[in-house]
Amino acid sequence: MSEGTLYDKVWDRHKVTTLPNGQDQLFVGLHLIHEVTSPQAFGMLQERDLEVARPDLTLATVDHIVPTADQSRPYSDDAAEEMMSELEQNVRDADIEFLSPETGEQGIVHVIGPEQGLTQPGKTIVCGDSHTSTHGAFGALAFGIGTSQIRDVLATQTIAMEKQKVRKIQVDGELGEGVEAKDIILEIIRRLGTEGGVGYVYEYAGEAIEDLGMEGRMSICNMSIEGGARAGYVNPDETTYEWLKETDYFQEHPEKFEELKPYWESIRSDDDAEYDDVVHIDASELEPVVTWGTTPGQGVGVTQPIPAPEDLPAEKQDTARRAQEHMRVEPGDTMEGYDIDVAFLGSCTNARLPDLRRAAKIVEGRQVPDDVRAFVVPGSQRVQKAAEEEGLKDVFEAAGFDWRNAGCSMCLGMNDDQLEGDEASASSSNRNFVGRQGSKDGRTVLMNPQMVAAAAVTGEVTDVRDLEEVVSV
Repeated sequence: MSEGTLYDKVWDRHKVTTLPNGQDQLFVGLHLIHEVTSPQAFGMLQERDLEVARPDLTLATVDHIVPTADQSRPYSDDAAEEMMSELEQNVRDADIEFLSPETGEQGIVHVIGPEQGLTQPGKTIVCGDSHTSTHGAFGALAFGIGTSQIRDVLATQTIAMEKQKVRKIQVDGELGEGVEAKDIILEIIRRLGTEGGVGYVYEYAGEAIEDLGMEGRMSICNMSIEGGARAGYVNPDETTYEWLKETDYFQEHPEKFEELKPYWESIRSDDDAEYDDVVHIDASELEPVVTWGTTPGQGVGVTQPIPAPEDLPAEKQDTARRAQEHMRVEPGDTMEGYDIDVAFLGSCTNARLPDLRRAAKIVEGRQVPDDVRAFVVPGSQRVQKAAEEEGLKDVFEAAGFDWRNAGCSMCLGMNDDQLEGDEASASSSNRNFVGRQGSKDGRTVLMNPQMVAAAAVTGEVTDVRDLEEVVSV
C-alpha cells in the first residue's frame, strides 16, 4: 500500500477509529448539501429524533433542479418546487447556512465551495454528488456519498470508508494550442478506462498539471469519478495558495492563512512517497479530445479515427458497437464534421470564469447557425456577475447564445434544459451516458469549452485549432 502520499497523511489525520467491519471512521471537515440528495437524509434524522451535529461545518445550496431561465417562485415544475421548499425548511430548522438564489451566492455546489474559500488543502469534504472529487484540486480528500451516508454525516460529522490504493498520474510536457485540462482527463479515462480507477484514488502530478490554474485542476479532479477512481487530488502549491488568498474566507481571516499554510505544506506527498501504481502521460502529444460513444472513456483525438470495435479489448467490443449505433458514427471516420443541434457550455466541470473567457474568444464576431441551440450556464451567481461585468454575456448573446442563470442545467437534464428527441449535443459537461441530457435518443459529445464554442458557431464538431483566436492554457 501507498506511504507518504497526501492521501495517506490526510486520511490518518482524520481517522477517528477502525470499525469492527474493517472500515475507518473519518471526521468530515466540510459537508456540502443540495436539494436533490439531502431531503431523504433529513427525513431519516427526524424519524430518529436526531439533530445535525455540526451545522457550522455544513453548507447548502440549490443547483440540480433550479431553473436557469425563469427562477420565479413557485417553480413551474412541482417536483422542483417541493424539493426546494423542503431544503429551505430543513436548513432553517438545523440553522445551516443556505446559499439560495436570493443571496447572490448560489451556484453549483462544486463551484461555490472553492470560490468561497471553504475548500482548503488537507480537509475531508463530502457531498451527495459523485463529482465532489472536484475539491481534490486543492489538496483535499473529497468524496461523493449516498443518502444514508449523508444521514450519518449530518448526525455524527463522520463517515465510514475503506481506504483505497493510490495511483500517481504523472503528466509531463507542455499542452499545445487549443488543448486544455479537459483533454488531459478525457485522455486519462480513454487510456485507463471507466473502471480503471476502481479501488484507487488518483494523484495528478507533473509539469503539465503544475502549469494549470486552479480551474483546470478542478476540471481534472472533477472527472476522476468517470475513470472509476474514488477521488482525485493535486498537491497544494503556490498556485493553490494564491487562489485561496483572494477568497472571502481568507480576506476576512488573513491570520488563518499564515496559521494553516504550514499544515498545507506538511500534507504534500513526500518526494520519496510510495505509490501503488504510476502512469506517465506526455501532454505535448495530446490534441483536443472528443467522445464518439456513450461513456467518457470512448474518446479520441479530434483528428484521429474512431476505433473499430473488433480492435478493442474483447470486454469492450459489444459496448462499442452499441455506442456507435446510438451515436451514428462509423469506425475509421473522425469526429470532425459531426453535425450538432445543441451546444452546451456549463456544468461543474467547465462553467468557471476562465472557461467562459476562452469560449467567448472563439465565438466573438461569429454567429450560431439558425438550426443550432446554444446556451451558456455559468457555474455560480458570482461567475455570472463577473462574466457580465466583463462583457462576456454581450459577446455570447451577440453570437446567438442564450445566457442563463447559474445551475447544473443540461449536464443532467433535471430541469427544462434538455435535449429533444435525437438531438446531438456538443457539451462541456462530464457524462455522455444515454439519456443523461434528458432524452433517451439524444446524443452527447464531450469536449473542452473552446471546442464547444467552435461547434456552436460551425454547427459541427470542429477542430478549434483551425479557427482564429484559439487560446493556449
